[in-house]
Amino acid sequence: MKKEFKKPNIRINKVYTKKGDSGETSLIGGQRLSKDDIRIETYGDIDELNSIIGGVRNTLPAHFSKNNKLIKIDVRLLQIQHELFNLGTMFATLDQKMLDNLPIVDVSNIKSLEDDIDRMTEILPDLESFILPGGSDSSIWLHKARTCCRRAERKAVALSKQSNVDTNAIIYLNRLSDALFVWSRYINVLLKVDETLWDPNKVS
Repeated sequence: MKKEFKKPNIRINKVYTKKGDSGETSLIGGQRLSKDDIRIETYGDIDELNSIIGGVRNTLPAHFSKNNKLIKIDVRLLQIQHELFNLGTMFATLDQKMLDNLPIVDVSNIKSLEDDIDRMTEILPDLESFILPGGSDSSIWLHKARTCCRRAERKAVALSKQSNVDTNAIIYLNRLSDALFVWSRYINVLLKVDETLWDPNKVS
């Protein structure tokens, strides 16, 4: 059974604090790091990824009438947005003991992504080449999310070479990028939009 957390007790009544004017920012626990530190860049990419997934979700309602399975995808992507906040928490916390009382991603979240991938892959046509991002607007947004997720994964791996990083955090990003790729294909199938395969001999 997953641990239950209290609802966040956060009040933001002033957007700017001027505390970051020196080029540093605070982690959970109060430690200060330069804003170009690889740790900050990692959870910055995760924040960007969350925004892009919000963009994916914004495209979906226009297609709900074409296939109601898209509603389930929207619900799942919302869940992933929450998980990405939890993932960001992991990178924004240096003191690993503090994470015992903070929400994180774990093996159950990774397993859910693997289950998603397996279910969708069952109905997708086999790939005979690489895919050129395109097709439906939702699929294009998912490819943008995938490439951002890969970037976050690369930064997380780089960070792991100089600091302690929970292995599950890196694995989660890897599985999520795979899931976003499969969703990009799956949505095109649901919308009956053809995907374009890379042809190295294609010329204008």
